[in-house]
Amino acid sequence: MIKTPDLHYLKHFYHYAKPYKKTAMAGIAMMPLSIAANLLFPWLVIQVIDKHLTAGLLDGLYTLIAYMLAVLVVNYFADAFYAYFLRKTGELAVFDMRAAMFKRVLKLPRSYFDTTPTGVTLSRLTSDLEAIGESFVLGILGLIKDSINTIAVLIFMFFINWQLTLVILIVFPPILFLTQFVRKKLRAQYLITRSSLAKGTGFLQECLLGVKTVQLYGAEQEVEKQYQQHTHSFMRAQLKTNTYDAALFSLITGITTITIGLIIWFGAGKVIQGTVTLGVLIAFINTLEKVFVPLRDFTSQIASIQRSFAAFEHIEELFVEPLEEEGRSLLSSAQIKNQLDIFESLQFNNVSFRYKPVDPYVLKNVSFTLLKGQQLALVGTTGSGKSTIMRLMNKVYMDYEGSILLNGIELSKIPKENVLHLFSLMQQDAFLFEENIHFNISLGNKAIIEKDVVDAAKYVFAHDFIMALPQQYSFELSNSGGNLSAGQTQLISFARAIAQNGQVMMLDEATSSVDSITEDLIQRAIGRLFKEKTVIAIAHRLSTIRHSDQILVLEQGQIVERGNHQQLLNSNGLYASLLQDSREIEDNTVAL
Repeated sequence: MIKTPDLHYLKHFYHYAKPYKKTAMAGIAMMPLSIAANLLFPWLVIQVIDKHLTAGLLDGLYTLIAYMLAVLVVNYFADAFYAYFLRKTGELAVFDMRAAMFKRVLKLPRSYFDTTPTGVTLSRLTSDLEAIGESFVLGILGLIKDSINTIAVLIFMFFINWQLTLVILIVFPPILFLTQFVRKKLRAQYLITRSSLAKGTGFLQECLLGVKTVQLYGAEQEVEKQYQQHTHSFMRAQLKTNTYDAALFSLITGITTITIGLIIWFGAGKVIQGTVTLGVLIAFINTLEKVFVPLRDFTSQIASIQRSFAAFEHIEELFVEPLEEEGRSLLSSAQIKNQLDIFESLQFNNVSFRYKPVDPYVLKNVSFTLLKGQQLALVGTTGSGKSTIMRLMNKVYMDYEGSILLNGIELSKIPKENVLHLFSLMQQDAFLFEENIHFNISLGNKAIIEKDVVDAAKYVFAHDFIMALPQQYSFELSNSGGNLSAGQTQLISFARAIAQNGQVMMLDEATSSVDSITEDLIQRAIGRLFKEKTVIAIAHRLSTIRHSDQILVLEQGQIVERGNHQQLLNSNGLYASLLQDSREIEDNTVAL
C-alpha cells in the first residue's frame, strides 16, 4: 500500500509525464503481450513433454517447438519495446522537470541563496533528477507489471495443480514482510545518502570556486581533509543502503532456492504416485523462475523507487520554497497602467529592515526622496546599509517596514517585472558568462542590437580594448572573464548596465578593485552619467560623487548626515572625516 507522501510524489511526476501519455501507453500496451507469452510458454512445455516426448510421438512436435520459439521472440520484443517507451517517457518528463526547476530557481528570493549553499541546489538539479530519471517510471510500472505477471502465473499454476501452487504460496508471507521492512529502512537511509551527497557537492563547488585562494594560502591539506570527511559520510550512508539491499536480495534468493527444492521433492513424489505428470512438474520448475525472479527483482525495484522518492523529497524543497512575490498582494497591470513607464520619483519613508525577525536591524527609519534627473549618493563605512538600500529598490528584499513609493505607488505591491526595466545596476563584483563579449553586454536581449552594444562599450571607453582583441565583440570569455584583466572585466560589466538603458543608473562601488587607468575611464563615464541620467551611487572614493544633488551619510543603518558636498564639508562631521580618509588613500595610491 503506497502511503500518502508516496502518492503525492506519484501525482507530482504524473503532472510532467502526462504530455507524453501516448508514449507511455505504447509501452504499457506491451504488458499484456509479455504476460500472455509468460503464460503460454509453460503450457507449451507441458504439451511437448506429456503429449509427445513421454508418449514418443513426433507428429506435431516440431510445430510446438516452433510455437515455443515464436513465443520467446514475442516476449523478447514485447519487453524491449516496453522498456524503451517507458524509459523515453521518463527521460522526457525529467527533461521538463529540469526546465521547470531551473525556471523556479531563478525566481527564488535572495534570502534562499543567502542561506542555501549553491552546491546543494546544484545537487538537486543534477543528481537528484538523475535518480528519478533513471528508475522512477521503470521502477513503478515494473513493480506493477511484475506483480500482475506473478498473480497471473500463480492463477495459471493453480489451475494446473493446486497442491504444488500451495507449496509456493507458503513462502509469500515472509517475503512480503521482509520487503515491507526493508522498504522503510531504505527510504530513511536514502534520505541520509541524498543529504550527504548534497553537502559534499556543495563543499566541492565552494572549493572549486575558491581554489585560487586555497592554493595561495597553502590550505590544500585542510580542504582535502574536510572533503574526505564529506565523502566518507556519503560512503558510510551508501554502504548501509547497500547492506539492506543486499540482505533482502540474498534472503529472497535463498527462499527461492529452498522453494525449488520443496517443489522438486514434493512434485517428484507425486510423479512417482502418478498424480502429477512429468510435464507439469518441469513446467512448474520452469515457471518458478517467472514467479521468483520478479520477487527477487522487487528488491532492486523497491530500492530504485525509494531512491527516487528520497530524491523527490529533496526536490520538493525547491517547489515548496516560496517565490519572491508568491502569496503577496500585488497590483495588476491594469491597475498600474502607464504609471511606471517613466521614472518620476522614489521615496523612502521611515524604512527599517532586517534579514530575519530575530536579527538586528540593518536599516533604521531611513527617509529620503529621489526625483527624476537628480543624483543621489550613499556613503558610509562598510556595513552601514548602503547596498541594502539599493537591494530594497530592486526588490531583492521585500519584507521591509515603513513605506517605499515608486512614482507614488507602494513598491511591495508592484510586480518585479514592472520595476526592473526602470533600473540599471553596475555591481562592484562583475560576473561574466563563458560567452562572447556581445552576449555579456546584451545578456541575449534581442531588443539590444549590435549598435546598442557598441554604443554602450564606447560610452564606458571599453570599445578600444575590445577592438584590439581577436574576434573583437565575438571574443569568447573563459571562466568569468579569466582571459581578461580585472579592469576590462569591470568595463564590460559597466557597458552591460549602460546597454540595459534603465532610466535610473545604480552604481554600487563602481570603481572598487580596479587599476588607476580603468578607474579614470570609469570616472569619466560616471561624469557623463551624472549629467545625463538619474543616478544613485555608492562610493568609497568620494571624489566620484562630489557633484551629487544629495549625499546621504549612513552609520549603523541610520542617516546621520544629508546635504550636498559643500554643505556636508562645511558641517565638518562624518562626511568630512570620510572625505579626508579617502584623500589620504588616493594620495598614498598615487605615491605608490
